[in-house]
Parts: sequence; structure tokens; C-alpha cells
Amino acid sequence: MSEASVDFQHVSLRYRILADRGINSFKEWAIRWITRRMRYQELVALSDVSFSVSAGHTVGIIGHNGAGKSTLLRVAAGILRPTAGTAIVRGRQAPVIELGLGFEAELSGVENIYFNGALLGRSPAEMKERLGEIVAFADLHEFIDQPIRTYSTGMVARLAFAVATTVDAQILLLDEVMAVGDASFVIKCQRRLEAFRDAGVTILLVTHDLTAVERMCDEVLWLDKGVVRAYGPASEIVPMYRESVAEGPTVGGAIETTTHSG
Repeated sequence: MSEASVDFQHVSLRYRILADRGINSFKEWAIRWITRRMRYQELVALSDVSFSVSAGHTVGIIGHNGAGKSTLLRVAAGILRPTAGTAIVRGRQAPVIELGLGFEAELSGVENIYFNGALLGRSPAEMKERLGEIVAFADLHEFIDQPIRTYSTGMVARLAFAVATTVDAQILLLDEVMAVGDASFVIKCQRRLEAFRDAGVTILLVTHDLTAVERMCDEVLWLDKGVVRAYGPASEIVPMYRESVAEGPTVGGAIETTTHSG
């Protein structure tokens, strides 16, 4: 059996945040800090998350807002380091995780293509070869020489997706990439992702579009308050999730895990 492209084992991520909400002045804050009387509380973003993704599979990551979906992608991309456990990703990555991440506002679209390509480990020569394809896919011909700060959120999303999917990545990490585009661009994205899936690229896709998940994904990871509720075939997990949404918010952190091999 070949190694998994993505392998999370007992991954947890915790933040320490200030619990003293009643501090009304800088003086009071300074006194508490100097006297070591600051109180903190722990925020659990991910808790004991374990799953593996076979090479060439597409996995949809679903759950309510705040479930930990984007945090999980940031861990997979190496942006965040887990507090506990191991997160192994094998292969060249291309993340589209946060709108504008990897772009500089004052640089033009063209300059940002080269800049973002460098962050993804691609040479200027490689990006020059792909420049025309990227601009055409993003449909930014008239704006490509303008600073990114003048772009709409949809334009930035189109450029980010075009760059990430034109650099021969083995693993795509995508966070709501189709949520800010118009209908025609969403169709282009879906067709390109389907082509990548057919070519054996591993894809982790965070989305609220359950119809797209059912059509495109082999497996689904359902997160709830940082905990894995279920992981398994899309045909099984999506109906479970829909039923849960219809019933209302979950109470507690019970784990209902569907096992899946292969």
C-alpha cells in the first residue's frame, strides 16, 4: 500500500487567549502584567484530529463556521504548527487558504504572479511560461498590470486560484475558493478541479457547497468544534451532515467517526 498524501495523527491545536475582559485601562493591564496577575484561558481549535488521504483522492472538509476547517488547512500547509500530534503532507503543495495570502497589495497582478510563484517554489522562468495561461484563466487581461489593492475580492480569488492550479502541484489545499466568484468562474473552477482529480492530484477542499462535495469528493471530513464527527465516503457523510443541520446545532463534543480505508 502506498503512503498517504496527507496523514494527520492525533493533531490538536490550542491557543492561549486573555481571559481578563474587564480590564478598562492600559495602567490596569500593565499592573496585572507586571505582577503576573493576568488570567488566560485556552481555546481549542483542533482536538485529537486523525485522518489519512490516499494519493489522488479529493476530500471535502465540511462543518459549521468555527468548526476548525480553515485551521486544519493552515496546519496542512505548514502555516500553523500543531500543539500535539503529527501532520504529514507528502508532495508539492499549492494552497489557496486565505484571500490575498501570498500577494502584495502594492504590486501589480503580473508582479504578484511571479511573487506567488516564488513562494510556491517556482522559478521566474517557469512562471513566465505560465503567465498567459494564468491571466487567461483568471480573466484579468485589462487589470493585470494594476496593483492588487485595486482588485475586488472576486478578482483576487480568481488570480489566486489560477496561480495555484497552474504550477504542477501534487496537493491542492483550497478554502472556499468558489465562494467569491461569479457563476461562470465557479464552473471553470469545478471543471479544472475535476481535471486535476482525474490526473491524480490530491485535493483538500473546504466548502459549504454540499452539492459540489457530493459530485467531486471521494471522502468527506466532518469537523464540529475542532473535533472529527465523521470521516468516510461522501455518499455516507453528506447525508449525515444534512440531517444534523436540519436537526439544529449539536450539543457537546461527542465523536461519531465513520472509518474508511483505502
